[in-house]
Amino acid sequence: MASSPCGNSNFDSGLEIKTRSVEQTLIPLVSQITTLINHKDKPKKSERTLAAIHRVGQAVSVAVGRFVTVGEAIATENQELKDEMGQACFEARRAGDAIAQLTDVGSVLPSQSDGRVTVFSDRTGMVKAARLLLSSVTKVLVLADRIVIKQIITSRNKVLVTLDHLERVSTFQEFVQIFSQFGNEMVEFAHLTGDRQNDLKDEKKKARMAAARAVLEKCTMMLLTASKTCLRHPDCESARINKDAVFHRMRCALEQVIEIVTEARSCGENKILPASIYNGIKDFKSSVECLRENLYSLSPQSMGSQLEALVERTEDFTDSAYTSHEQRQAILGLCQLARQDTQQLLNAWVEAQSVHAKEATEDMEVAILKTCQSISDLRRELHKVAVIRASDLLKVHGEQLPLRALKAAGAEGNLEAMAEYSRKLTEQKEQLVETCRLLCHVSGTEPLEITCVHAEETFHVIGPQIISAAQTLALHPSSKIAKENLEVFCEAWESQLCDMALLLREINDIFEGRRGDKRPYLSLPRPGKHSANLKTAKAVKLDAEEQTSMAKLGLELRLLSSDVDTEVEKWEEQEHDIVRQSQSLASMAYNMYLFTRGEGLLKTTLDLFHQAEVFSEEGLQLCSSLRTFSTQLVDEEKSVVMTEMEKLLALCQKLQMGAKTPVQGKTATFQKVESSIQTTRGVLTVVLSLLSFCNKLNKKHKSERSSLGSPQDWRERQDASTPVKEEGALNSKNGNGFGVKSLEQHMASLNLLESK
Repeated sequence: MASSPCGNSNFDSGLEIKTRSVEQTLIPLVSQITTLINHKDKPKKSERTLAAIHRVGQAVSVAVGRFVTVGEAIATENQELKDEMGQACFEARRAGDAIAQLTDVGSVLPSQSDGRVTVFSDRTGMVKAARLLLSSVTKVLVLADRIVIKQIITSRNKVLVTLDHLERVSTFQEFVQIFSQFGNEMVEFAHLTGDRQNDLKDEKKKARMAAARAVLEKCTMMLLTASKTCLRHPDCESARINKDAVFHRMRCALEQVIEIVTEARSCGENKILPASIYNGIKDFKSSVECLRENLYSLSPQSMGSQLEALVERTEDFTDSAYTSHEQRQAILGLCQLARQDTQQLLNAWVEAQSVHAKEATEDMEVAILKTCQSISDLRRELHKVAVIRASDLLKVHGEQLPLRALKAAGAEGNLEAMAEYSRKLTEQKEQLVETCRLLCHVSGTEPLEITCVHAEETFHVIGPQIISAAQTLALHPSSKIAKENLEVFCEAWESQLCDMALLLREINDIFEGRRGDKRPYLSLPRPGKHSANLKTAKAVKLDAEEQTSMAKLGLELRLLSSDVDTEVEKWEEQEHDIVRQSQSLASMAYNMYLFTRGEGLLKTTLDLFHQAEVFSEEGLQLCSSLRTFSTQLVDEEKSVVMTEMEKLLALCQKLQMGAKTPVQGKTATFQKVESSIQTTRGVLTVVLSLLSFCNKLNKKHKSERSSLGSPQDWRERQDASTPVKEEGALNSKNGNGFGVKSLEQHMASLNLLESK
């Protein structure tokens, strides 16, 4: 928000707002001030207009009063900002009072001629007060944002100090004590940076933050086992190399987080992304299409150079040893076609310029269309090659044959076999690294490009780490800790393969036009703020080890929620009850996945269990919709739906009972978390199968019903074949057994919790 949303240059603060929280706080205030400033210039107002202006003025004053109270409390807690914050709050309160006075009906006298009143006789005063209010409120928000940044930096510094201590320990006892402290500090850092990531407006910075946090998440468990292995085998060179690599990667990730956080105020980008073919094609097409409006916007030579630079980038595809002959020939053929079409365009363009044409000629228009089509065909072919390569690799490497062989060779102490399988893993790593580079070319957005680069770097780093861990095990085949260490690095590799599968799906979504975050996450409680009846339970956070063990379950949850979203998109009637409720379940499951990563709005186990209750109730509501849907089906179809619905019903009731059951102690709490996520996974698995089957049935029976959004109509048309007894049982069960509230009611109640 480089300028004020009110659209008046007088209110341009010159600040670029970097976070959504600051922007969302300012927008309502700016909107109200705009109402006051942009009133009609007629000095005489009707009573109705005057009353409306008065209400807005008073609302601004009251809102500013509340806002300033919070600002003053922040100033009290942060002495280094006390003076600046105090001054900004004083100015905001003064401006709010001035606006209230200027819009006060009691201070306005009626005119003698027609009984109407005049208002804003001092328009300059209103403008001045509005400017003061906006600048002071913005300053308070920016100061508060500085405190958040300071908290992240302070947390990072604590982690770095403890990390240094961990690297220098020489005994197990000392290591265990310091790692416990380190785990707590990392969890705190994860929550602070997760909140910041969610708050950032810049999607590129968001993606970079996510990449850095993913490194820290995976490295925490690696650091534990690599350090323990090094302590157990202090003279082992491969163990030391393995450990040093983890510490180095963690420090780099910590530094990247701080760079992103501080760049939020300096607008710098430390790392320039490699030039992607997607962006090259987009820029080239833009240049070509601009010729319609301006024949002299650029020179024919520059357009030819632009195309050649684009074609040169396709060498990453054609020069690859893993690109098939057919794929290589197809790419080269399309590049040549693009050259020919572009040359025809250049010829027509030069001819149009020679006769001083003011707009594109008919020949130029044809050439423009052909050039755009050929360059789009090239993009489509490159996308297909990259996606097929990635899909094939994921299928092959999903079997994890080199990893299993490395583990076996290490456990047997077979150094010769280990060296052979290390070479195979290195080859696999090179294939994956190159494939990530190709995906980066066709990813479609800069945030996804950043994610591709992160995946490439991760495979590049973890491959050698697995090999060094395997070497240590081969040298010490009876060492349990060396075996555990190798397992952890192999799991990190498998986790990155899962992330790559999700990345591939997102790239396909972009290419096919399915873009946009469909998850509003409004059904969630704010962290740490709950109603009174929940305060008896203890809200705890998972430690680093527990969070790591949850990662695999969480990834499965994310894949399933993405599959549900994909299946939902296949429905023609997006407002269908089954569709809406399935989308809601996918949204909540995605948030539970974020919890396993230390991200999102679910901060504590209490938040997770509350979400599980809301999830189960929405699942029960879906059961009700499925039962209604089944009334239009023939016996065989109905039997299938009802069987799956019963599974869903049992899982939702299990989840609800588990979430409500109190537990004591850390181990029991963690088991409850694990059970909740596993049951949620089970619910989504059933929902996924039901969505596909019901969609087919829905299309089949579409001609028999007039409105997919009216289940009552279906029942009325089925009166002859639907027993009254069954419908009565349905209503009875909804009223007593389920206790289901609507999603809107959940949102309202949770919003109430947020305000407390």
